[in-house]
Order: sequence, then C-alpha cells, then structure tokens
Amino acid sequence: MAEATPVSESAPTPQIPRNWRAVLAPYAQASRARSIFQLASTLTLLGVALVALYWSRDVSYLLTLALSVPTAGLLTRTFIIMHDCGHGSFFTSRRANDIVGVVTGFLTFMPYAKWRREHALHHASSGDLDRRGVGDIYTLTMKEYFSKGWMARLGYRLTRTPAFLLTIGPVYFFLHQRFPSLRKGAARDELTSVLLTNISLVGLIAILVMVLGTKTLVTTYLPAYYLSVFGGIWLFFAQHQFEDAYWAEHEEWDYADAAIRGSSYLKLPRLMQWFTGNIGLHHVHHLAPKVPNYKLEAAHHSHPMFQLAPVLRAPDAVKVLRLALYDEDQRKLVSFGEAKRRWRARHG
Repeated sequence: MAEATPVSESAPTPQIPRNWRAVLAPYAQASRARSIFQLASTLTLLGVALVALYWSRDVSYLLTLALSVPTAGLLTRTFIIMHDCGHGSFFTSRRANDIVGVVTGFLTFMPYAKWRREHALHHASSGDLDRRGVGDIYTLTMKEYFSKGWMARLGYRLTRTPAFLLTIGPVYFFLHQRFPSLRKGAARDELTSVLLTNISLVGLIAILVMVLGTKTLVTTYLPAYYLSVFGGIWLFFAQHQFEDAYWAEHEEWDYADAAIRGSSYLKLPRLMQWFTGNIGLHHVHHLAPKVPNYKLEAAHHSHPMFQLAPVLRAPDAVKVLRLALYDEDQRKLVSFGEAKRRWRARHG
C-alpha cells in the first residue's frame, strides 16, 4: 500500500538530521507577492465558479453538477489558504494572517480561531497514542477495541466504515464547527470566532435565500460545498491513516519521526495538487508548518530525509479507508477483519 521512496542500494539510509529546523529555515518564509497572487487568483476563480454555477442551472443541471467539482476544488484551495494563515505561514505579519484567515474561514464556513487551536493541537500530538482525540480521526487500538462491550464496538465500527466517513462525516464535521470547544483552556477568541461565524453564516444564507431562493441555493452551492468537505476528509484520512503510520506511546513519541513517518506523501495528479494547495506533501508540512503551501514541494526536494515518508498514490488513498484499528504489537493499522483474525490467533 504505502511505498518507500526508492533509494540506491549503495546509498546510506536517509536520516532525520538534528538540525532539520535549519535545513528548512530557507523555505519557512512567506513570499508576500506569491501569497497575494495566490489569494487574489483563488478568490477570483472561486467567484467566477460560483457565478457559473448559478448560470448553468438554466442550461442543464448536469452541467451544474459538473461545475460543482472545480468549484469544490477552489473551496478546498481557499481552505488551504486559511490553513496556512492559521499556522502563520501565509504572510509574515500575524495581523495579515488573521485577517485573511477570518475571511477565508468565513468563505469555507470555518470558525478560524477554533479551527486554528484544534489544528495546532493535532500537530503537537499527531501519532501520540496517549494524546488522541483532538483535531484528528479518533482511532482505537486493538486491545482497547476488544476490551469494550458489543455496543461500544458496534458504534465505533459504524463510524469507521468508509460509507459513514464519506457521507455522515462531512455533515458531522460541519456541525462540529458550529459549537465552541468545552475543553479546559479553550480561549475566549474561540467562542467569539464560532459565534461570529455562525451569525454571519445565518445572515448570508438568509440573504441568499431571499435573493436566489432556497431551491437554487440548495441545488447549486450545497453540492460543491459538500464535495469540498468530502474531499478534505478523504485527504486527511489518507495523510494519517495508512498501514505503516507512525504511532508511539508518549514517552517514546518523537515529533520529527511522527511528522515524516506518520504523515504520508500523497502523490496526486498535478491539477489535484494545485486545487489542494500541495497538501499531499503532508510530511513536509507536519515537520515544518511555517513552510507556505507553495514552497512545500521545493522543501521536499531539499533533503534526503524526506525519502523516509511513506508514499501513497490516489488508488492507495482509497484502499486505506478500510483501516480502522492500531495493532500495538505489530505497529500497524489494520482492518476490522484482520484485527479479528490476529486477536483470535493471539488469545484463542
């Protein structure tokens, strides 16, 4: 499934150098001109796509659905800009990052401050078995799963099926963003972000319903938005939930190893790579979140350590959807069927 980048037999095995921060420092600098161009071009194309969606409904609804695909891609690209702003990598100015982050967050219905904090926690704990559950796709170990009662196992099994992840998952993700975090330490700006985003969203929907009508809104914008969230969940899953993904107990957990070995290098066709803002180079992003999306590829080619990243292609990213449990003994993610066979072989 995941494949290692080929290395010459005579070449030494790549290692993560201790000075990896210095290696990536030249790439962890935003280019104001490139960021402004990416922002302007993406939002312009998104505006054109939305107008085209509205126009197409009078031609053919099949055309509308077809146009929903590139529109979803542009929404994803807009989300990636917000994502970079949340990491402080899109502009050198924190104020500029926050302003653009709020605006692009609104366009993608994301409460910027809430998402930024949860995503930062994800980066700080990805692959740590003792710190699961915030900003990630919650994963049980085999021991945890088989120690639960049948109802708890059934509930977990249902939520980990591809059908649930890719149909109910986008709805759950959208609704999850509508509520502020209740965890200890959640900042006031998270609450403000959620409330203002929700109020703005309700106001925008009300205006669009009055101007365009409910049917037009639902049949044009909703499919594109749903596809963008669908694609985002699929990408996020494939970037962390593959067979040889790095997982470790907190005492053994290492940030650099978790970043490179626990995040896949998802090789996508060039057009998809453009729409997704190079997020397939997830191993580079996790190691150095300050690298803006348009420099991830250059950073990847800058050092042999990135050859350690597991490589997935689009078909592999579909196959990994069946993986659901972490086998602590073999240190691999496995399907429910494989987990059952292994558990019986070990425990009778």
